[in-house]
Amino acid sequence: MDILSVLKKAVLVLESSGCKSSRLDAEVLLSSYLKKERTNLYSHTEQSLTEREHGEYQQWVERRKHGEPVAYIVGEKEFWSLLFQVNNHVLVPRPETEILVEEVLKICSSMGERNLRILEIGTGCGAISVALASELKSAQIVATDIAQEALAVALKNAKNNRVENRIAFLPGNLFQPVSGKFDIIVSNPPYISQNEYDNLPFEVRGFEPISALLAGDDGTVFHKSIIEGGKYYLNNGGWLCMEMGYGQKHRIENMLKEANLYDNITFRFDYAGTERVSRARRKTTGG
Repeated sequence: MDILSVLKKAVLVLESSGCKSSRLDAEVLLSSYLKKERTNLYSHTEQSLTEREHGEYQQWVERRKHGEPVAYIVGEKEFWSLLFQVNNHVLVPRPETEILVEEVLKICSSMGERNLRILEIGTGCGAISVALASELKSAQIVATDIAQEALAVALKNAKNNRVENRIAFLPGNLFQPVSGKFDIIVSNPPYISQNEYDNLPFEVRGFEPISALLAGDDGTVFHKSIIEGGKYYLNNGGWLCMEMGYGQKHRIENMLKEANLYDNITFRFDYAGTERVSRARRKTTGG
């Protein structure tokens, strides 16, 4: 079958399963399988697939039909214009997390980008730390994760993006494996409540690691621990930046204020209009 016929068939299969992005997904899967740019598919519509190629591509389409995220099927996802390997041990990087990276870079710029020590809690596939390392040539970055499988993926991504010498990946829960103080602590922690988890799309609930999603009754149990950890691991005048979920702004703001440790508490919306990132500075005196 030629490319056009194969695509049309794949779109019909995905549409029949209720997939809301059937054409895009069919194109991304085929372009990845054939190692072509997606835009080039339609300039080579007459090209025929071998029987083996057609069969393997159909297997990918079947996996997508049953809800598996495209990123897991093709094994990679773009973030911050960099390519990251992903598998079911790590969350698929989301575009909104780029806002967290943007905020950290703004802070670094305001601090003069001077050999800053940056700690990322819960690195997953390494997207945040690798993106920061790609921009900050003199920063010393430490990234932790409780899951050894996730750290293995993160280290691969650091090597693939040629920043492995600027990031120390440490296994352990939250602050447990680190020592010393940092200028910036950044985290995209789990922030889904049990209620929300039960209502997530099957594409997320059925495939992405629950440990990277679920965060207690109100989704902020990890934020609380990280906020409290700032007392021991954040330099005076240092910054804490965290991603958060829909409707969590007031709870996190209250936790930051009640800690009596932070000032300059601000929040930033993502491009869909959700308050997505919190920023707070450790007080230079007191606390």
